[in-house]
Amino acid sequence: MERLKSHRDFVAVLKRRRRVSREDIVVHYLMHDDVVTGDTATVQGCRVGLAVSKAVGNAVTRNAVKRRFRVLARKYESLLPESCDIVLRAKPSAARADFLSLEQQMASCFEAVKRKTASRQ
Repeated sequence: MERLKSHRDFVAVLKRRRRVSREDIVVHYLMHDDVVTGDTATVQGCRVGLAVSKAVGNAVTRNAVKRRFRVLARKYESLLPESCDIVLRAKPSAARADFLSLEQQMASCFEAVKRKTASRQ
């Protein structure tokens, strides 16, 4: 799984307003066939970006949340469709959530993304 790195990629995903939400996580997603810009190269596979704001906590807390999200995204990436961009946004409550709860939410969100994208095709 690759990372979303540029601001333009993050904005492209967030602009589409397709999302799935749980108690501590919001998953914004964009299928690559949704991209209408002709100058971008076709990207294969999923790319993931993390958005953890200062509302979640101090730098140590935010980094811990990001580490958890990366581990869980790698674990459940097989649930995602072939070519999509995902932005995982942490709600402030994610800092206090236990790992098992985050794991269940991530699996549920990724499953919902798969279900929603399959119904569109």
